[in-house]
Amino acid sequence: MQHSKKKAAAVIAISALALAGCSAGGGDSTGGGDAAASCTPADGDVTLEFTSWIPGIEDVVKIWNDANPDIQVDVQTGPNGNGGTYQNFFNQIKAGDAPDLGQIEYDALPNFLVQDGLEDLSACEDVVAAEDQFVDWAWGQVTLGTDGVYGVPQDTGPMALFYRADLFEQNGIAIPTTWDEYREAAVKIRDLGGYITNFSQSDINQFAGFAWQDGAQWFSSDDEGWTVTLADDATTTVADFWQSMLDDDLVATVPAWTDEWNNAYNSGEVWTWNSAVWGANSISSGAPDTAGSWAVAPLPQWKAGGSAAGNWGGSSTAVLKGSEHLYEATKFALWLNTSDEALTALAEAANLYPATTAGLALPVFSEGVEFYGGQKIYDVFADAATQVSPDFAWGPTMTQTYADVSDGFKAAVSGSGTLLDAIEKGQTATVDALKAASIPVKE
Repeated sequence: MQHSKKKAAAVIAISALALAGCSAGGGDSTGGGDAAASCTPADGDVTLEFTSWIPGIEDVVKIWNDANPDIQVDVQTGPNGNGGTYQNFFNQIKAGDAPDLGQIEYDALPNFLVQDGLEDLSACEDVVAAEDQFVDWAWGQVTLGTDGVYGVPQDTGPMALFYRADLFEQNGIAIPTTWDEYREAAVKIRDLGGYITNFSQSDINQFAGFAWQDGAQWFSSDDEGWTVTLADDATTTVADFWQSMLDDDLVATVPAWTDEWNNAYNSGEVWTWNSAVWGANSISSGAPDTAGSWAVAPLPQWKAGGSAAGNWGGSSTAVLKGSEHLYEATKFALWLNTSDEALTALAEAANLYPATTAGLALPVFSEGVEFYGGQKIYDVFADAATQVSPDFAWGPTMTQTYADVSDGFKAAVSGSGTLLDAIEKGQTATVDALKAASIPVKE
């Protein structure tokens, strides 16, 4: 485990020098921030402010408040990060009135870091000591290759294959274990009038999960600046695969997260979904008529005999710049994301999948799931959670990167250009965005 972490740090090292002068929002632009704030208890009682969009988070926080009268947490809920909460955070940080704690997805953390919006938690011994409780790649997501710690891992999104077990069995089609076999199955399913899956034009972070599984490394940085390699060999392989599926009409292309998309799964037109653990609820709510017909298998592999997984989603609990209660904030963040009590409550309220190794074995994840024919589906995800590479890093302008690539994907689906064209254009646009934000870029 330690070896993997060291390897990740070498790959995605982000130094204070590389971040210097990188603020896109004005003000202090040291990027790495000042020395870690003091992590000492307050003299008296403390009330922390915490902003999150987790469904039912108020009930989970109440468990903490009832047991900790000296450290109360005032939770505020809002839209998801890119839906407005991140912009609110940046505005509040600039004004000096940000909440103590905020939910920040892993792919957004580098943006906050280069804008000096996060407190370094490494001064808190309990946080540093908690490292071995988490799956190694999740810890890498909050340390970003630095000596600092910029959040406590909250949840993860290891990916697997959701599939219509009844349809595969009735038609004598084997469950694919490689992407080559997946394409072969797609041809058979298309001959039967269906589609093996739907290709999303907007979920670029799903595509990132496929590339992550194949060993892609989209971003890295060192003392000289950032390197952007969206169109690396691994990503090119993934793009070419899905392009061939589009070219041969082997995948549906309805807009994701719409009634049309739900109906494609509910009607049996689409047979599989390569998705994260949280997708279990998406299918059961969107395709209720198919209850009992689904199962989960490991994600198909890019290399036969492999055991690599991708990840789609996941958040951290970060302490925002300016908090005067680092000690108390980290106490709460660690309880929220490591205690059996909190992790169970988060799973029951919002289907959050923990980032701790112990959390993967909680009773709430050990039972069979009726919608999936009684299968213990979380056993598959527990394995996947340990098979995600720690070497994949996000860049500091991911919202823009996603938007640029998504525009290209939509064009490719309509026959104008290819997925690889979209990736290459996204790379160029990302480099331009970094330079526009005065973030050093290595040519």
